[in-house]
Parts: sequence; C-alpha cells; structure tokens
Amino acid sequence: MAEDPARKVAVVSGGSRGIGREIARQLAADHGALVVVGARSAADVRTAAADIGQGARGHALDVTDGASVAAFAAWVEREAGRLDILVNNAAVYIDRGARAASIDLGQVQATLDVNVLGAWRLSQALLPLMARAGGGGGRIVNLSSEMGSLRGLESSRGGSPAYRLSKAALNALTIMLAAELAGSGVLVNAACPGWVRTDMGGASAPRTVAEGADTPVWLATLPDGGPTGGLWADRRRIPW
Repeated sequence: MAEDPARKVAVVSGGSRGIGREIARQLAADHGALVVVGARSAADVRTAAADIGQGARGHALDVTDGASVAAFAAWVEREAGRLDILVNNAAVYIDRGARAASIDLGQVQATLDVNVLGAWRLSQALLPLMARAGGGGGRIVNLSSEMGSLRGLESSRGGSPAYRLSKAALNALTIMLAAELAGSGVLVNAACPGWVRTDMGGASAPRTVAEGADTPVWLATLPDGGPTGGLWADRRRIPW
C-alpha cells in the first residue's frame, strides 16, 4: 500500500463521515498522505475511501474492542509498514440534556469507552508502528472540545456531563502522552473543531466540516519541532 517511502501514512478513526471524513480528505488531497479510514462499518469505510480517492483505504475498526483494534493495527503494519499520523476522531455524544446529578452511569461508561479508552487503545496499538516512521517522528491528534476544558466544565449551562467528562479525560491523556513522548519526535495535541454541521453537531451548527477539519489537519502536519501537549482551536492554543 505504501509503495512511496516518502509518502506519509495517516490513520483517521471515525473517518467514514463528518469531520473525520473531511480530515481524511484534506490529508490525502491537500497533503499527499496515504490515508487509512477506520470505522465500525466495513462498507462505510470502503465507500469513504473510494470517495476520498488518492489511494485511500478503509478497514473496519471498533475502538471499543481490543481485538478489533489489534487486528486493525496489524493490517496497517502489514499493508503500509509505517505510520506517521494518527487522528483519534471516533466519538459519541449520547447524553444531551442529561445532568451529572442524575445521569444513567451506563451512558457515562459507554461514552468514556469510545471517547477516551478508544483513543487510548488505538494510540497504544499504533505507537510502535509510528516509531518506525522516518526520523522517529509522528503526529497524534485527539479530537476534543472546549466543553471539556476546565472553563467548559464550569460553564453555568451544564448538561452533557458524560461528553464533557470524556473530553476532559481525553485532554488529560493528551498531556500525559505528550510528556511521555517528549524528545521522541512524536507530537501529541488536542483539537477543538468547534460546533460543526454534522450528524453529531446538527443542522443549526455554524461551522462547515472544512472549517472543523482545518485545525486537526494543521496539527497532523506540523513540522518537526512543532508544539506538543496543547489544546488548539482555529490554530490558536487555548487554556486547558
């Protein structure tokens, strides 16, 4: 699959639709990356890869299933032999209108399993392959939200406690991985795409998927020595 050793290889989880699909498209079309789209439906990822073109490939991936993650990582290693970019985009938002004092904790567990542990599983599985990239570098981008920042958690609007908690935990994971990987050439950052018109964001959201994908793609293509361990929105660092 990666016949050109100079071509970057990128994985985008949850890449069959919405922001993830646009991130994959931009990485392929605008940056020449060989993109692997991962999502639960094998049919959906094949369709997405065909639409993206540029040699994009799709492979089934359930980030909540350790066996699925391991099989996906083995497939990427076998087909590409390396990895330069990982975008942890897969996420769920199932607790609109809920309150922390009364939410069904099953919703919290399900949200954390995708939004936090899913990104963690995939990062652990693919980091060894990323270490093989030229120069020992790599880029990990975690799709987060300002709703998970401390300011977001303190917001008087409240609501969506599972989603907010998951993004706060994803932010913490970003900080920890960035610290552990400091000096390795792997840069780890979190991106807040804003409120985007997708199935998750809804039709009234003010931002397009292209606008939502811009900062994640920018972080995925940072030059060597770029920033790491930050939360970014519109290419600007924002407080945790």
